[in-house]
Amino acid sequence: MILPIYIYGQPVLRKVAQDIPTDYPELKELIQNMFETLAASEGVGLAGPQIGKAIRVVVIDLNVLKDDFPEYKGFHRAFINAHILEHDDSETETMEEGCLSIPGVHENVTRATRIHVKYMDEDFKEHDEWVDGYLARVMQHEFDHLEATMFVDRVSPLRKQLIRNKLKAMMQGRYRCAYRTKPLKR
Repeated sequence: MILPIYIYGQPVLRKVAQDIPTDYPELKELIQNMFETLAASEGVGLAGPQIGKAIRVVVIDLNVLKDDFPEYKGFHRAFINAHILEHDDSETETMEEGCLSIPGVHENVTRATRIHVKYMDEDFKEHDEWVDGYLARVMQHEFDHLEATMFVDRVSPLRKQLIRNKLKAMMQGRYRCAYRTKPLKR
């Protein structure tokens, strides 16, 4: 089932997400719905808060990038109770980012190229690993959602000022996108 994506201004996007227990009800179905929603919206990652749930669940599908990043062919994974333990800030990279919850806004964001993460997979098997490259960027973006942070919080003050009106319009329900959304009700 395709779920609505919560748009900038929704309070759930500013709540720190909670770890979930292994007996979380209908988790497999929720993850499947998140992957369907992600595919329908043509994104690469989706976090629990973006579908209105302040829980630590993220899905990432990098298979759509396989032509540019052959190493991600078939990459389609869920991350449960995900946390970034450490950023290796010795090397950073600035790239343009967008977000399904902030349609039509793309800005340059500087991020560490390598991070240390801890999470569980769909079978609740624990993983503790260092991740680098483009996957590290996507994880940082998605895991930020779990910490009530959005990519626009990471842009320069000048850029933030320049996009302020777009964000304000979004909060008033004035935006366009081709996928199902849930704007802030005023």
